[in-house]
Amino acid sequence: MARKFGKKNEIKLDPLAYNLCLIGEGGIGKTTLIKQYCERLSGPNGYIFLDCGKEDGSDAINGIVSEPVWDWEKFDAVTTDIIENRYTDYADLKVVVIDTFDELMNLAESEVVRLWNRDNPDKRTKSFKATFGGFNGPTDKAIEIVFDRLWELKRVGVSFITIGHTKKTDNVDPVTGETYSILSTNMDKRYFNAMKNKVHFLGVCYVDRDIVQQKTGRKNVVTGKEEVKGRIKEEKRVVCFRDDNFSVDSKCRFADIVDRVPLDVNDFVQAIEDAIRKEHDKGGVPFEESVKKQKAESEAAKAINEQRIKQFTQKKQDEEDESHREEYVSLIAAKFSSADAETKAKAKEILAASGAAKFSSPDLPIADLKTIAALFA
Repeated sequence: MARKFGKKNEIKLDPLAYNLCLIGEGGIGKTTLIKQYCERLSGPNGYIFLDCGKEDGSDAINGIVSEPVWDWEKFDAVTTDIIENRYTDYADLKVVVIDTFDELMNLAESEVVRLWNRDNPDKRTKSFKATFGGFNGPTDKAIEIVFDRLWELKRVGVSFITIGHTKKTDNVDPVTGETYSILSTNMDKRYFNAMKNKVHFLGVCYVDRDIVQQKTGRKNVVTGKEEVKGRIKEEKRVVCFRDDNFSVDSKCRFADIVDRVPLDVNDFVQAIEDAIRKEHDKGGVPFEESVKKQKAESEAAKAINEQRIKQFTQKKQDEEDESHREEYVSLIAAKFSSADAETKAKAKEILAASGAAKFSSPDLPIADLKTIAALFA
């Protein structure tokens, strides 16, 4: 008998099948690069940028496909619409770009406060840190709601790319006690680490400068030695995928990725495609054969994704209906005794099938409770 669970992984050849994060200082060209990357791999209608919070990088880029997302409610509305209309309004969509991830987490923090206050009306608060048990509880909840939604997008065939900002951070080595500097994110470390653990490619954009020491012709009045001064000989914008000196907080799950490339879409795409190709070729299956097979699998996945869309839509409806649970219970209690025998029997049948003991039981699924209430409306 063949095993029921577990199968050999096959490397996906589409770069957009992998989670990507690009961070760098403001204005270095992150948004432009990702726009070009998406258009190269998915076409002009295959992507959408979500300009989150106070981020407006798309304003200065002609032709970019974007949507302002000023609060969590708008983020929820946009992503819900994409998921529920995946094969109609968004048939060409392959990737959603979060610009920026740190701004999205700010929106998520406000949503965490709202969720806490909704579920705990007697413990209402305006402080994010006071929700969900404090300490790491609030940040864990913010991470949960963000990645739950990003994965809902992935489950229906829409990948995500995130963009963020950087700053230089001083760290202390736990073994030697030595202090060293690293170019990393400017956001909360827990948020960044959550993202870093979820992506396959984490590229860091920065200006690589070649500095030479040049004699000044002047002597130091104290030491008597000739003074030298650093001069920038050459500088170029680069994207780092892997840094053996650990001075850049980059990462890649593909072993054969090049360390760094110029900040140019051709080099950027080539680096990622080469890394994927090299990993694929370790399996011994001809590349053209894998291309053909994965194209057929992509078509077959539509039926599975459509089922996932139905599940998502039902889950969203259940969340909305949950706020009316007490109303449904009160309606049933008020109308049950005067209802006819057939209606009572049908209500009891649904209750029994759910496994709940009574109509007021919190274990009764809200969809079943709503159906029962409709019998007495």
